[in-house]
Amino acid sequence: MSATFHETTHFYSSVENGIATLHLKGAERKNPLTFESYAELRDWFQALKYSSGIKVVVFASHGGNFCSGGDVYDIIAPLTKMDMKELLAFTRMTGDLVKAIISCGKPLIAAVDGVCVGAGAILAMASDMRLASERAKTAFLFTRVGLAGCDMGACAMLPRLIGQGRAAELLYTGRTMSAEEGLSWGFYNRLVSAEELSGEALRLAEKIAAGPGFGHMMTKTMLGQEWSMSLEQAIEAEAQAQAICMQSADFERAFKAFVAKEIPVFKGD
Repeated sequence: MSATFHETTHFYSSVENGIATLHLKGAERKNPLTFESYAELRDWFQALKYSSGIKVVVFASHGGNFCSGGDVYDIIAPLTKMDMKELLAFTRMTGDLVKAIISCGKPLIAAVDGVCVGAGAILAMASDMRLASERAKTAFLFTRVGLAGCDMGACAMLPRLIGQGRAAELLYTGRTMSAEEGLSWGFYNRLVSAEELSGEALRLAEKIAAGPGFGHMMTKTMLGQEWSMSLEQAIEAEAQAQAICMQSADFERAFKAFVAKEIPVFKGD
């Protein structure tokens, strides 16, 4: 496994039993993103596609908060002095992070506590599953700083999670979505206490990590690709994907375990 999965500079990372846990630095500022952490996260998730040692990723909170978005002084202030070419390079980089998350081939669980706003809300949105504490506060703040709500794929992804009208309200107003709203609207999978959040996310990660890794990769791939397919195209694509999975050793292991009345032990191949 590449050292990049163990030695990160601008965010914390650890890998244990096939589960990678990440969280941002800067708890005293509610874990903001910087130019450097954006770029390193993008590179990390791009490399993750080629790692067989990591099966699931947990994007954790730190110090009672998930992420406060782009740092006011490290990002927003410099952006006001950039020309169009520089600005476009930055916005493309942030979009590349989301694309890397979507295409990394590994399930991603966001464990959201406290503040989850701006680009932090995008990171949660781009995750496959989202657990939250009851004190989670989520907001897409872009219009609050004079920008559009269409940032890093928000106008494409958020309506698919919570519906067009609700997404429009959050993106136009920049208001905070409470944890209870997030749960009832389908943004969050479930709410747990702040004390139980890390443990619950880890238990979910362990359950997924015990499953068929190749099958999970294919599931994530199809969840992303089928957005732009017709129903007929999606059915055919899934037929091909499933036929590929039926050639995997894990499929045969599951059959043999069923016959022997045992629990299958998947190895991801």
